[in-house]
Amino acid sequence: MVTDSYAVIAILVLIEFCVLYLSSRRRFKKYFHFIPPVFWIYAVPMLFSSLGLITAENPFYNIIASNLLPASLVLLLLSTDLKAISRLGKKALIMMLSGSISIMVAVPVVFYLFKGIVGNRMWSGFGALSASWVGGSANMVAVKEALGAPEQVFAPMLVVDTVVPYVWMAFLIAVVGMQNIFDQKVKADSKVLEELKRHLSGRQELKKSFSAKGTSWIIFTAVAGVVISRICAYYLPAVKNTISAYTWTIIFASTLGVLLSLTPARKLEQSNSTLFGYWLLYFVLATIGAKACIRDLSAALVLIGAGFCVIILHGLMIAAAAKIIRAPMFLAATASQANIGGPASAPVVAVVYQPALACVGILMAVLGNLVGTYAGIITGYVCKFIAKA
Repeated sequence: MVTDSYAVIAILVLIEFCVLYLSSRRRFKKYFHFIPPVFWIYAVPMLFSSLGLITAENPFYNIIASNLLPASLVLLLLSTDLKAISRLGKKALIMMLSGSISIMVAVPVVFYLFKGIVGNRMWSGFGALSASWVGGSANMVAVKEALGAPEQVFAPMLVVDTVVPYVWMAFLIAVVGMQNIFDQKVKADSKVLEELKRHLSGRQELKKSFSAKGTSWIIFTAVAGVVISRICAYYLPAVKNTISAYTWTIIFASTLGVLLSLTPARKLEQSNSTLFGYWLLYFVLATIGAKACIRDLSAALVLIGAGFCVIILHGLMIAAAAKIIRAPMFLAATASQANIGGPASAPVVAVVYQPALACVGILMAVLGNLVGTYAGIITGYVCKFIAKA
């Protein structure tokens, strides 16, 4: 067994590099289509520690998570384009937020129904799952740390987060032929799609490149973000067994990233600040996986069932919201996948429904990333209240 801290870190870095490298190669991309790289970056270190190849207990794991996670959140939210999101229009924003709220409602309901089977301790896992299904992987990891979810609780939830969203995406794609029927039933406003095309037609992607100056500023911003978040958290009261100083750090790091997106610091996206953010996030995820054990996956099957129950409630509520505001099925489906699947799959669903509006899926998913951490923390505490009831 490898126990030396630096050797273990080197192994985790190598695992992250190999997974990201293979997933970027055309020859191997198809193998990561249904089981994404983020799962393997977590699962391989877990397998290594379960087999006794690397130690599952190392003080560096907590140090890495407590410092690199806030830094990654600052960098990932730095590129948020609030102006572009505002151009989505009222109906699109309402549908996206309806999807988010439906998850925040459905998750506690399902946890209440399943807590006798999965146990009260799973409250933090359901909170982390809600963060992912409102935002994405970064939100899930942030809320996992903020709520202090144990590895045996988080591991099966990551399996749920891998399996259920792709089944849901397959369902949304399969029912695309019902688009006209749905729109007629809800008396959808046909002008919405034309307005979206007009408002978003001039949107262009930033040209990105690496540079020494840009990388230096990214490192400075990440370090400064961690320091500022920790200082702010230090002066706020910790609530025993509820909100810790680290929870405040996560909240402030997320907020700081959004605030910086309104300043010239957003230009760091041209130097790949988001890419650096994901590298840090995935490394944190690798250390979390190293602390877990493959036995922690034993509850995954029951939790997958719970996950599908959440999805069913979510689908019913977002369909009801579309009916109320007369939103087309395109917005309902795209908003749903933007919540459940995140930035990687939302554009896929958007293209299937409206080929010219892929960017709507991207912007909706970015909005989910924006609110996912806050939503997950709130939902987690609701689940905690239910666990104690």
